[in-house]
Amino acid sequence: MSAIGFENVFLKFPGAPHPAVNGCTCEIESGQLIVILGPSGCGKTTLLKMVNRLYEPTSGTIYLNGKDIRKIKATDLRRQIGYVIQQSGLFPHMTVAENIAVVPKLLNWSRIKYQSRTDELLSLVQLPPQEYRDRYPSQLSGGQQQRVGIARALAGDPAVMLMDEPFGAIDAITREALQDEILQLQRQLKKTILFVSHDVEEALRLADKIMILQKGQIVQFDTPFNILTKPANAFVHNLVGADDMVRQLSLLRVETAMTAVLANNIPTSAHTIARHDSLRQALSILLRTGAQKLTVLDAEKVVGVLTLEHIRDAAKMGASV
Repeated sequence: MSAIGFENVFLKFPGAPHPAVNGCTCEIESGQLIVILGPSGCGKTTLLKMVNRLYEPTSGTIYLNGKDIRKIKATDLRRQIGYVIQQSGLFPHMTVAENIAVVPKLLNWSRIKYQSRTDELLSLVQLPPQEYRDRYPSQLSGGQQQRVGIARALAGDPAVMLMDEPFGAIDAITREALQDEILQLQRQLKKTILFVSHDVEEALRLADKIMILQKGQIVQFDTPFNILTKPANAFVHNLVGADDMVRQLSLLRVETAMTAVLANNIPTSAHTIARHDSLRQALSILLRTGAQKLTVLDAEKVVGVLTLEHIRDAAKMGASV
């Protein structure tokens, strides 16, 4: 059973000449990170907000774990779904700990349970509880506020999270760090995440699948690699820059191109890369250091070796798909 389903969903705002969401149908599998991508005004945020009933469809049905969400009381539905917005949305008069505990308190968790959960989540988003628990949002940087916003969305342990351009107002360096954290969290927690973005690089980096919207319609819903190598039409081709071979390398993991080695057959290269990193990252290291090869690690264990020739072969394979 899919975690979220859209069945011929329309939403037309009063007085608008065209629907904001125009006949969307798709199924989202449990545990996947789906990026909703498209230009401004294409219906991304509108579609997202329909999942937790901030907007109601004009027609069509949205399902959560097979159940029509209109048959779930809105407040109950929202307590099951984490929600992160661009400007963190933290309550300024509450401490970090109080912000994170909002939903657990609504769920009638015991004080011991929600305090323990708060500390656990602060550690998970790399904000030491002893240092940050009693701070107020005004005492945090933008990146720290977003980390707290993510922790708050995770507090009730929801299976589904909605993220509306959560890193859009943050500087590039902090944004990349937060993207890394989302990927790490997702590997650990396996939530179903709908993530709105207008940034193609962000979408390619984060997504298991990308849903591309144009004028309220889903024009392609596929893996990042398939969208780059098999764009559905000229709009998708131009949006994602399908001719960019370096961009395609960002979608291929090191483990797909490396030569595997036995643990006792340790390569001599001092330069290393993780097996889950991209070939684009590997290429950058090789070019920057002038190294002939990279040692591939899984945690601390040596699992392979990667050369420039491996990357060339992978690029050719992607171009021929």
